[in-house]
Amino acid sequence: MTVSSAPNTPEIRCSARSDAQAIEDLYPRAFPDEDLLPLVRDLLEVPDTTVSLVAIIDSSLAGSIFFTRCGVGGTEQKAALLAPLAVAPEWQRQGVGTALVRAGLQRLREEGVSVVYVLGDPAYYGRLGFSAERSVRTPYPLPTDWADAWQSQRLGDDGAPEGGPLSLPDYWLDPALWSG
Repeated sequence: MTVSSAPNTPEIRCSARSDAQAIEDLYPRAFPDEDLLPLVRDLLEVPDTTVSLVAIIDSSLAGSIFFTRCGVGGTEQKAALLAPLAVAPEWQRQGVGTALVRAGLQRLREEGVSVVYVLGDPAYYGRLGFSAERSVRTPYPLPTDWADAWQSQRLGDDGAPEGGPLSLPDYWLDPALWSG
């Protein structure tokens, strides 16, 4: 998948092994107060359960996004967790993150994923079609003031899961990832 059109419009494509170092370099720049590298490294090592996309502008990595395929409770419904999303500081607030999210949602829709979850800023993700999630639970309780940050977006017509816990690979089961 490659999406591009005008100058300074990012080319969105699946990440390649050759992108790994640039992706690892990006996350500390985008999130200087968080150590996401252990998670990012795990996500890069499991392409069978992860969709990893990058945004390229002028031959440089401008952004990165991961979607982890997951489940809900004991249901058969296909789901994914969006995280993390990073945009290089010099490209923030220029549509790179939005382009990555939209390309990822489209790819997941084509794969038959029916719902995507995210723990993030409700104002940002709300503009992209996400809304507060109340029936599917995160692996660990969230801080009270983060209640509206747990969100979902339905991609398919098979309805919302009845509820229950989000079922994720072990590398997502670090309580620090869910408590800030």
